[in-house]
Amino acid sequence: MSFAMPRTATRGVVYVHSTPKALCPHVVWAIEGVLGARVSVQWTDQPAGPGLVRTELSWAGESGTGARLASALRGWDHLRYEVTEEPSPGCDGSRWSHTPRLGIHHTWTSASGDAVINEDRLREVVVLAQGSSEAMQEMIEELLGLEWDDELEPFRYAGDGAPVRWLHKVG
Repeated sequence: MSFAMPRTATRGVVYVHSTPKALCPHVVWAIEGVLGARVSVQWTDQPAGPGLVRTELSWAGESGTGARLASALRGWDHLRYEVTEEPSPGCDGSRWSHTPRLGIHHTWTSASGDAVINEDRLREVVVLAQGSSEAMQEMIEELLGLEWDDELEPFRYAGDGAPVRWLHKVG
């Protein structure tokens, strides 16, 4: 007996906060490979990084597309990016953040975009902190991705008002 599981549709955004111009075609090819469709993005100068460019695009597809996009972009030096995936029926929202110095960080997100820490991780923090409020604060900040947020914030701010292109995966 076999049956097909229904595919859950969701959407999200790929923010390429900064990349050298030479990587632009490779970034586009990676995104196209995941989405299964050609994409056209507008690269603009990144004021927070001389000689770097930025872009962002919205996507629509099945749940898990955000993880596949984040994985496809992972591993290139000098690339700062974030990928978001909105919550959908049966699936939590997510955000993947990447910087050259820190690598990749994943966090679940609420419907309003806030980072969410699940109860098992909180229990582990309480046990590992052994009563130290400083240790607990440090571990919670790591789970929330504070170090990634601090490093990406100047690049996010520089992108305010940038154009967004909506992409829809069909089929």
